[in-house]
Amino acid sequence: MDLLTQAFVFLAAGVIAVPIASRLGLGSVLGYLIAGALIGPSALKLINETEHVMHFAEFGVVMMLFLVGLELQPQVLWRMRKPILGLGGLQVIITTLAITGCAMALGLAWQTAMAIGLILALSSTAIALQILEEKRLMKSEAGKSSFAVLLFQDIAVIPIIALLPLLALSDITSTKVDDHASSSIISHLVAWQQALIVLAVIASIIFIGRYLIRHLFRFIAESGLREIFTAAALLLVIGIALLMNLVGLSPALGAFIAGVVLANNEYRHELEANIDPFKALLLGLFFISVGAGIDFSLIAEKPLIIMGLVLALILVKFVILWVLARVFGLLRGDKFWFIFALAQGGEFGFVLLSLSSESNVIPKDIVGILTAVIALSMVLTPILILLNEKYIQPLYDKDNNDSMEETMEHQHNPVIIAGFGRFGQIVGRLLIANQCSVTVLDHSASNIARVREYGFMLYYGDASRLDLLETAGAKEAKLLIIAIDSRKKTNEAVAMAKKHFPHLKVLARAYDVIHYHELRELGADHIEREVFQGSLSLGKKALQELGVPAYSAERKAALFAKHDEDTIHRLHEHRDDRKRFISESRIAQNEMMEIFKAENPEVETDNTEKSDKPDKGETYC
Repeated sequence: MDLLTQAFVFLAAGVIAVPIASRLGLGSVLGYLIAGALIGPSALKLINETEHVMHFAEFGVVMMLFLVGLELQPQVLWRMRKPILGLGGLQVIITTLAITGCAMALGLAWQTAMAIGLILALSSTAIALQILEEKRLMKSEAGKSSFAVLLFQDIAVIPIIALLPLLALSDITSTKVDDHASSSIISHLVAWQQALIVLAVIASIIFIGRYLIRHLFRFIAESGLREIFTAAALLLVIGIALLMNLVGLSPALGAFIAGVVLANNEYRHELEANIDPFKALLLGLFFISVGAGIDFSLIAEKPLIIMGLVLALILVKFVILWVLARVFGLLRGDKFWFIFALAQGGEFGFVLLSLSSESNVIPKDIVGILTAVIALSMVLTPILILLNEKYIQPLYDKDNNDSMEETMEHQHNPVIIAGFGRFGQIVGRLLIANQCSVTVLDHSASNIARVREYGFMLYYGDASRLDLLETAGAKEAKLLIIAIDSRKKTNEAVAMAKKHFPHLKVLARAYDVIHYHELRELGADHIEREVFQGSLSLGKKALQELGVPAYSAERKAALFAKHDEDTIHRLHEHRDDRKRFISESRIAQNEMMEIFKAENPEVETDNTEKSDKPDKGETYC
């Protein structure tokens, strides 16, 4: 199959399968894997050679780690040294020992068993980070801990590549190695010379990134040609990957180091914007290649063995990660995100299995089985994440609610705030500053732990539960302020409060106009749209910047706010009639324009020449 046809098949598979998988709630990663399995040699046979495509697609992982590095300033990375070395180091060591022991118990030689342990100890950086980013968990404790483990694993790939040939089962005169090592120009040198050159290469990346690259980017930016900046960004990442390859190191690690060095660079956001589309496309290609590379004939031949090994791998990693999560103090909700994100085999496993086979460390028949095990474990990861999200997390939420009820005494404060995120915190701080006694509930255990560090007293709980509202003092309270992130939970909390505590005034946060009407129908006493006041304030400032006097901008904003509020109330009766709703909205928009024309009867509508300071009635835009 020619290159153009191959590209068409890959892109078509991704474009069709991924949106369907996302719509079904399976996530993009599983969509790519399914697409690959369908077009691969074991199904529709549209693609037969996947190995070369996968090697190219692995560059998506390199780009991803470069972008991750851009988000981490060196001082932040230094603060993470304990979880990287502690959590990451223990995960690799303990998992390697556990899997090595299991393999030896099955009768394998210790060299083969250790190689298998080292390879299966690794997790998929591509899948884990992609899922955590999709779930917006990268800045949570689960995300930070997962990243620390993945970073240590990527660093560990380097000594693993060096160690595997030493575990060879028989003497060999010429050892083939993986792409990272086979293209190395220093492999013939003695160990201390190799170490010096490697250190020199890493130092040069840091020096160039810190002191020279800024001037290059400034020169390119001054040209005003965006496509040249894109080319320069790609050149930077490809150049680093090539340099690391030449000295036998992981290109992904080199890209990550470069990203960290450039984290404080003024061009980092431009770099990120230019590289991100290529990263996403290549990662998708990588996942499709993994799916296409699954040997279903081998799975059909040995289904019990392979599925048993897949489940055993996930179980071993699950237990080890669960213990480490407890030791390192991960909260209940974060713990299972952390475990399921890392419970699979990793993409570097395919590379290391190839090296192990060529180095005569692992027999070829076992390599085939392990390749299928790693691929299937990667396929199962999005499913495990989905099960965690749908079934396990709600159970832990319930447990957290129950444990909170045991520790929280009955409250008697006049105000209850449900939700203490970016919206609820502003409301709460204002009330607390004015000596108001409040009871604060939040459904995020990690948010509670973080906010309590600043001296706020929060309790874990779901405000849509009747018994919890009673414990929080809803019978005696005057106000219930609902600032929950979840639209569904907000509606449930309003309905629950108005049904069982009719005396309680409910002040609620709405996401948009549609949500506003939902809350009004449920009986909320006052509803504040999430971004309305901030947007109005910014619009008022924009008018002033365009030359409108401050007092006039204030009046215009007030008129707009009043008319908008009146319009929302008027539209409420048409909320179920879409055509009428849109028609009335357009009428209201025209009315608003007429109001402002009446305010400025001499407003100009053409582009006539104006003086520096507009007179009354002139347009400012």
